[in-house]
Order: sequence, then C-alpha cells, then structure tokens
Amino acid sequence: METVSPMDHHAPIEARMDWLFELAERHGAAFRGPETWLARQRYMAEHPTAIGALMCMDGRVNLSVATQTPAGILMPFRNLGGMFNLGWPYLGEILTHYVQSMVQSGRRVLLLISYHWSKGDVKRGCAGFHYNRQASMEHVRGIRDQVSHLFGQAHQTVYPLVCGFETDQESLLLHGPGGGTLDVAELTHHTIDELDPPLSALLPDLPAPMRADLIPLLKGNWAHVQAVRAQTAQRERDLAIEHREWVICLGRGFDFLHTPNLALIVGPYSPDLAHPIRTAAHIIESNMRHNRIPDDGFLLLASVPYESMGVERAQAELKARFLERFAADVVRAAYPELAQRMHSKVAVLDWSARRLELIAPA
Repeated sequence: METVSPMDHHAPIEARMDWLFELAERHGAAFRGPETWLARQRYMAEHPTAIGALMCMDGRVNLSVATQTPAGILMPFRNLGGMFNLGWPYLGEILTHYVQSMVQSGRRVLLLISYHWSKGDVKRGCAGFHYNRQASMEHVRGIRDQVSHLFGQAHQTVYPLVCGFETDQESLLLHGPGGGTLDVAELTHHTIDELDPPLSALLPDLPAPMRADLIPLLKGNWAHVQAVRAQTAQRERDLAIEHREWVICLGRGFDFLHTPNLALIVGPYSPDLAHPIRTAAHIIESNMRHNRIPDDGFLLLASVPYESMGVERAQAELKARFLERFAADVVRAAYPELAQRMHSKVAVLDWSARRLELIAPA
C-alpha cells in the first residue's frame, strides 16, 4: 500500500486508518527515544512552569504545534467549543489532580484557557458556539473565574490565562485581566525579542518565573505564524483552515495527533457527553456532504490512559469499551446513514510511554 500523506484527506478510509495508527506508533517511539526524553527534561529544567491547555475539540486547534513546544510539555484538556465547567465532577477531579501533582513537585501551573475564531470567514469559527466569537470569549472568562475560585485569586501558583486562537494564521491572542490584549500575529522582528515589558503591562499579576516560561511559547507561535504566512500553495492553506476532519476521538491520550484538521477530540468531561459527540458527527457528515473528505467512512476511536498495570489498566479497558459503545449508539441514533460508514476502534494508552494499544471491543 502506498504511503498516505497526512494532508491526503481523500485517500481511502482503510489507508487513512493505517496511516493514523502508524503515526501513533511513530509518536510513541519518538516520545520514548533518548534524544526526545532528554529534550523534554532540558526544556522542563529551563522552563519549570507546568502548562495545561483547555481547548476546543476542533482539529485545527493544536497549541503544541502552533507554539513549537516539544511533545509532552502541554497537558491538553479538550471539549466541544472549549466548553468546560470546573463543577463537572470528573473534570474537577482530573484538573485538581493535575495541579496538585505539579505543585507537589515544586512547579507552578499556567492554564491556557482558549477559544478560537477565523478572521477570514465567520463560518470557519467555532461551531460549538455557533460561530459567535463574543459568546466564546465570555465563556472562557467564566472559566478563568472558576479557576481563580478553585486555586486562589492571587494567581501566584496557578495562573489562568485567557487566550484566543485565530485559525487562519494559527496565532495566539492573549487577553489581560484589565481588558488589554497582545496579538502575536502583529509582533515584528524587533518586538518579539522584547516581550517582557509588554507582558508585564498586560499581565501584572503573572509571577515573573511564569512570565519567563510563557515567552518561549509566544516566540514559538510567532515563528509558526511566519511559516504559515510563507506558504504559497493556496490548497495547503485551504486544507489547514477548513474543516476536513475524518476522525472522532473520545476520551484522553490523543497528543499523538499533531496534524491539524485531522480529528475532533471529545474529552470525557461533560455530564451531557452525547451533545459534543452529535456535534462531531454533524461536522463529519458535513465534511462528506461537501466533498472535503471521502464518503467511504470515518473512524471513531475511544481511548483511555493508564499509569500502572493491573487494576488500573483493566479499568481503562472497561472505560474505553464503554465510551466506544456509548458514542456509537449516539451516532446511530442521530445520524443512522452516517453510522453505516463508521469504523470503531477501542484503545488504551500507556501514559508514561505514550504507547497506544488497540484492544478488541467487548
């Protein structure tokens, strides 16, 4: 079988699935490699602030890629539209555990609370908020308030940073608590090297060590934006800015999907899990209807990570099988014709090794 390009959204579904699982295997092998491991250790030693990112499930929003940050540094939390509520029991448990584990190892935590939009076309914005950028901005500000309530108003240990992500240029827009903004896309060669003063003015309550660790992300994003602008083939940009996803991922442990516009990632956080699954299925159906992807099939992939063998891995298997059955039933009920083209896979992820392990459905 010929090698499938990550941008070849029109390859047959079997070839695309083979390519995706080969990508997961390559990512795991690279993650476990000595050079990559040493690079992560060096990065964390130089920039000890832990970084979590609350993001939309939209496949175009990939902050690790857009900031040129080494794999395994940003801890992703994904859901439809970047909609979260820290009162949700499972989300609160996962986020609190993450923060406490980082703090116990002596690290501060920077939480990027993101929304996204498109400058070129409103309809390329966030479908979860019906393309209403103002509504998405108001929502993420509410999450910022919840983080402050949960981890403290002084923000000396956990800092909630509201940021927009413009998907046409893949650029970050930081929002300060006083209403000011810093648009990475508008920075120049001169200003990118002098970020400390404008960041201090924009985020006066951000501790200096965390500010120093935020700057590499902004510099990486600026370099990424320049690369995006330098693309001369319009078709490549169209692939990057339009919805062309053909995978619905449900669960956690999908950081191997570093290719934008490939998958819609639904975190298992909301009490109403059916809603984001239906929205993801609607996007897949629309992609097929508008010939952005072939209509020969799509992949539903459920995955749950585990950290230790034995009971925890067995529990991860049960969770993953449940998520696959639940999502498949939702798709069948909402889009029966689309469900006939659904290919379902169940997996668990060895978190420490980033090894994706396919398991047989129950």
